[in-house]
Amino acid sequence: MKRIDLRYGGEQYSVGGRDLAEFQSDIIARLSPGAPPFWLEVNQGEGDPRPTFLLITPSTELAVMPVPGG
Repeated sequence: MKRIDLRYGGEQYSVGGRDLAEFQSDIIARLSPGAPPFWLEVNQGEGDPRPTFLLITPSTELAVMPVPGG
């Protein structure tokens, strides 16, 4: 897999170097009942991406899309 693309708040972000299943499991584990919100580090932009932090809560809408590598 080349990267994982994310949609958050109508914008697109990405995460590199992570396994999709592990990434999804990590987010679910951090949202266990009673757990506080957390900041998820992602990248924004292409070519020279900027580190960006997304606030994740139990009600956050987040789409996760794997991008196959070549």
